[in-house]
Amino acid sequence: MKDSGAFSGFYRKSIDERIEILRRSAGLGEEDIQRLKEGLSVERANIMVENVIGVFQLPLGVATNFRVNGKDYLVPMATEEASVIAAASHAAKLSLPEGFKASSTSPVVRGQIQIIGLCDLASSAQRIIAAKAELMEEANGFAGSLPKIGGGVVDLKVKAFEEPRRMLVAEFYVDCRDAMGANVVNTVVEGIAPKLEDLTGGRALLRILSNLTTERMSRSSVVFRRESLGEEVIEGILAAYDFACADPYRAATHNKGIMNGITAVAIATGNDSRAVEAGAHAYAAISGRYLPLSKWYRDGEGNLVGELELPLALGIVGGATKVHPVAQTALKIIGAESANELAEVACSVGLGQNFAALRALVSEGIQKGHMRLHSRNVAIMAGAVGEEIERVASAMVAEGNVRVSRAKEMLEEIRGRGSG
Repeated sequence: MKDSGAFSGFYRKSIDERIEILRRSAGLGEEDIQRLKEGLSVERANIMVENVIGVFQLPLGVATNFRVNGKDYLVPMATEEASVIAAASHAAKLSLPEGFKASSTSPVVRGQIQIIGLCDLASSAQRIIAAKAELMEEANGFAGSLPKIGGGVVDLKVKAFEEPRRMLVAEFYVDCRDAMGANVVNTVVEGIAPKLEDLTGGRALLRILSNLTTERMSRSSVVFRRESLGEEVIEGILAAYDFACADPYRAATHNKGIMNGITAVAIATGNDSRAVEAGAHAYAAISGRYLPLSKWYRDGEGNLVGELELPLALGIVGGATKVHPVAQTALKIIGAESANELAEVACSVGLGQNFAALRALVSEGIQKGHMRLHSRNVAIMAGAVGEEIERVASAMVAEGNVRVSRAKEMLEEIRGRGSG
């Protein structure tokens, strides 16, 4: 990202001014600009899914101030929830100049083949393991071009279950490179399944990837300086984190705050947000208790340190990332050169979002900032149009009463004065 100073006061600028800054900073062309303004066409939607009757669009914004591993990013986020993008941007600003440190493992996804109708699980498993090399080689024949670019099937494991049903599960581990991986992994396990049936004499029933991608992990960490937060805020955040560790009901909302950021990035870039959410929440409970995905503690200097680790399968090629026109432009804006880089940025956004929510909760409360940004929506719900929207919204915020009923009263007063 170039000319980071141009993003100072970005939220105050008009939409056209923001797009112009993006055009210069991210090297967007005229086609990208049109994509941002026009969104997804009904014709393209009709290609993507079945029974199309229209398109349902979400607001697309960019989070600013994110520095991850020393590189500055503009992060496209698609969300309907007010305050999410502003909160992420502010958290990222507070992390500067160091920003976030992130890493990720190889983009490996497991595909599972459920084998039922077996008499002897142990001997069937042994036959599969004995043929491991041959099976992996044959499975790679279904992996398309992945083996040629350093990916493809990298391992095969077998596990047995006696309850609630006797079955074997053969797991093929596929390095998906820069793809999210669902299509290729499913193709691999469906292609190799008949071979496993021949080996075991059983029936291959389910043949599908797992969205709990514990081989494909992303990690991010950040340090917020004690002098920038104050002792009271740091102590409050640590107490809030302890609450999430103790109570799954709080942990669910804690983790929802993290996913506010990560899911918004996934949607903006055309990735499978449902798969990402499923993997994250499953990982939160992998110990047998549902726990917060992030960790917060003090370092030796009294600074607040945050860490986030979760399975995160994001891609920059394949699927909707290359079909949805706005997703293509969003990927261009973020500038990630690999799926791992995109996942590291998204993980950092999730950690920043988590910090912002905790900070708001332990200081002014979550509603004050949220309702301030939500006030325009409330004004519209009350029937405001044009310049009335900003007048009503500003008046409600100043009064501290952001409600539809109050917006209607203000609107009647404004229109009454206008008619008089």
